[in-house]
Amino acid sequence: MAAVTSVMRVQQLLLARIEAILQPHGLTFAAYEALRLLAFTRSGSMPMGKMGERLMVHPASVTNAIRRLEQRGLVERHTSAGDRRVVLATITEGGSAVARDATAALNQAGFGIAALSAGETAELTSVLRHVRVAVGDVADPAERRSAAPARTSLLLGRMVRGSCRPPAEADGQGLLAGRGAVRDCATGGHRAG
Repeated sequence: MAAVTSVMRVQQLLLARIEAILQPHGLTFAAYEALRLLAFTRSGSMPMGKMGERLMVHPASVTNAIRRLEQRGLVERHTSAGDRRVVLATITEGGSAVARDATAALNQAGFGIAALSAGETAELTSVLRHVRVAVGDVADPAERRSAAPARTSLLLGRMVRGSCRPPAEADGQGLLAGRGAVRDCATGGHRAG
């Protein structure tokens, strides 16, 4: 239980620091995750239902975050031309700029990880990855290696800044684990949409 308590406390500390960094940008962590997810897509748009899946949150949470972002002019909502039942969220130029600025601020923060050596950081990431695999948050690397080769080229095409991937493909090298798909990219790790 000591390990679980320690991990939970680190998560609380990191999340509080992230929220403090995002506050001057007028963002909550949920809003930041939504913006980054949209910014990582090729078109800047995504069905709101799919956003909930990628962010691993209830659809109502996505709706609330998108509504607040829309009020600020950072996101627009519209129906899909292909399926009028689907509501798309689309990041605006202003939203892209806010997401970019907030990400730069987060990347400069360091989050105490700089106190670790490169080897310790790799070891920490590896240990946490084993936990994430065991609880079903990410796939076992052995299972992913057996996937079709075409999938690898698709993933490479979707990578952002050389490392961010969709949550189902995340390799667990980001700082935070849990409900959010984008939080790892916020800190220079891996995930996106």
